[in-house]
Amino acid sequence: MTIVPLSRRTLLKSSVAAASAIALSPAIVGRAEAATLKLKCSSSLPNDPKFANGRVYYDNLVRSLKANGLGEQVDVTFFPDNQLGQEIDVINSVKLGVIDMMVSGSSISANLVPLVGTFDLGYLFTSFPQQTKAFDGGAAKPIEEALLKGANIRVIAWAYNFGARSVLAKKPVKTPEDLAGLKIRTLPNPIITECLRLMGAAATPLAFGEIYTALQAGVLDGLEHDPPTILASKFYETAKNYTLTQHNFSPLAIYFSDATFQRMDAKLREGFVDAAQKAAVDTRAHGLAVEKEAMTDLQGKGVVITECDKEAFRKRVLPQTDNFIKAHPEAKPVVDAIRATQA
Repeated sequence: MTIVPLSRRTLLKSSVAAASAIALSPAIVGRAEAATLKLKCSSSLPNDPKFANGRVYYDNLVRSLKANGLGEQVDVTFFPDNQLGQEIDVINSVKLGVIDMMVSGSSISANLVPLVGTFDLGYLFTSFPQQTKAFDGGAAKPIEEALLKGANIRVIAWAYNFGARSVLAKKPVKTPEDLAGLKIRTLPNPIITECLRLMGAAATPLAFGEIYTALQAGVLDGLEHDPPTILASKFYETAKNYTLTQHNFSPLAIYFSDATFQRMDAKLREGFVDAAQKAAVDTRAHGLAVEKEAMTDLQGKGVVITECDKEAFRKRVLPQTDNFIKAHPEAKPVVDAIRATQA
């Protein structure tokens, strides 16, 4: 298991070459005892073993594979910090089977399959434990099936982003009126963008790797993200006001290429998926623990943590869910299943 800092061009060339070689050599995966299965795992976040969910998940996966006796049969190489490209490019590479795995929020795949955007609807979840309760009850199944059918991508496990998404800005924000006109970075995803627009911001979609310089240059007035990501990516250096809007409890998806999945030996596949799901459970527990710690660390670095009129923001965003269901009727059972667990 390795973490390799290479140039993006070299990585993409090697990925294409590896995909071609595997296609010509099915025996590589058909006989796990004869050769190690090599997988590439991508994350846009920094290589931080405590506050970056991609690295935390990777470390947990390595441990789970060893515990399942697969440490010698599966070799996962981890590429953090956008080394394999921006997330939109990586998710398309997972779709094509050029990259095997990706650890990222559910939002990025909504660009491929719009139904996934259900999980991005503002104020749909009230907490991460409620999210797990809903998913354990089957709320995620229609999303998983749509992603597999529409993009050849499997979600082999669900974890948490490390905290609810809230607004970090260069000026204090307590009400929708305070947010009005501020250029707030959102994921390049129409549902998240619309959520922030309804909250009052001048929502500005931008690739993750471009956020820091855009904040420095004044192109952005802030962003919305969870506390550990803000800490790990050092966004606190450019904005000092963190408002707990908690508008989105974004699930963390472990994306896996169906092309890679289908090439795997059945017994190896079973053990690998089991390890991936155990790693997700460990990552959830870690995420819940580090959210509060990250906020304390942010305060130590001069960030002001502010409560806000959350109900005012929620009321503004509420019509988004009804409009989404009108456009995507297949989302209604997913939303109903999630809302049934809110009590």
